[in-house]
Amino acid sequence: MDLILWRHADARDARPDEADADRPLTSKGERQARRMAQWLNHHLPDTTRVLVSPTLRTRQTADALERKFKLVPGLAPDQTVDALLSAARWPDAREPVLVVGHQFTLGLTAAYLMAGATQPWVVRKGAIWWLRRRERESGDEVVLHTVLSADQA
Repeated sequence: MDLILWRHADARDARPDEADADRPLTSKGERQARRMAQWLNHHLPDTTRVLVSPTLRTRQTADALERKFKLVPGLAPDQTVDALLSAARWPDAREPVLVVGHQFTLGLTAAYLMAGATQPWVVRKGAIWWLRRRERESGDEVVLHTVLSADQA
């Protein structure tokens, strides 16, 4: 199974009268999302399931893909690694899964899958971490397939 973790692109700070979930992307974030979406659309299989946190900045990031996606409350900023993995149906999904979400959950998820412990790894704004689960005779393993920042896409 492939699990692609995509952190939302650059968003502006919340205004005093604004909920965190309502923060939009900056113009820089819009450019980051478009660049990464172009790269992803060249590399993602058509069967990829796209799951998105319900915040405005993640929806705007995912919109750049121009693919159908599903909003998943379990991917909101205050959710857990278990909620993310459950939504993605890790490790049993047959199709690749792209999750558009938030730091800290994405970093914790990458650390858990790669190192076996939830550590505060950082996923940069607009970046992807593409993880792949492989079955081996000695047991399953998770390999890091790609890490790409929005500036590199």
